[in-house]
Amino acid sequence: MRTREGGRIVDEAAVIARVRAGEPEAYAELVRAHTGIALRAARALGAGADAEDVVQQAFFKAYCSLGRFRDGASFRPWLLSIVANETRNTVRTAGRQRSLADREAALVEAEPLIPPSADPAVAALEIERRVALMGALEKLSEAHRLVVTYRYLLEMDEPEAAAALGWPRGTVKSRLSRALRKLGRLLPEFEPGGALGRGEGGDEGE
Repeated sequence: MRTREGGRIVDEAAVIARVRAGEPEAYAELVRAHTGIALRAARALGAGADAEDVVQQAFFKAYCSLGRFRDGASFRPWLLSIVANETRNTVRTAGRQRSLADREAALVEAEPLIPPSADPAVAALEIERRVALMGALEKLSEAHRLVVTYRYLLEMDEPEAAAALGWPRGTVKSRLSRALRKLGRLLPEFEPGGALGRGEGGDEGE
């Protein structure tokens, strides 16, 4: 598989099998392929300046737990679930609440979306939209904030998001739908089809 970060693992299962068979250096291939998205996840979920430490610890725990990794599963959502847990533990232990400005700065630094050649007015508008979006995300419940972050900010498809969050796909779909509707109310001028993609249908049963 080819990751969004440009890393390339032709056969992820084979790499995992090599690590399990006693070739620990093969694990570096997994680290290289998934470090980028792991850092974005940690920062988006509130790790801030501790993101690198969180990701390093997550990779270490994933390595130690690789014997329990389910054959045939995708490594990325499994790793990101560990990153999410590590981020929660880090924030909780430190007793910190990352500010909106910290999260926004971390996201912009981690994933620049505005090319240097962009019109300054357009770039300013995009930054303003992202700041407003992050502010609105802060007002959502943790479950809704997580599903929006995984599905759109980390660009995971629905099955991956479900695996990473440990939720059934139907739950991902319904919570995402409700989260997007809340974002729409918080940001009347915000169009989900623009920065976050199209809203998806779902039940109202939660």
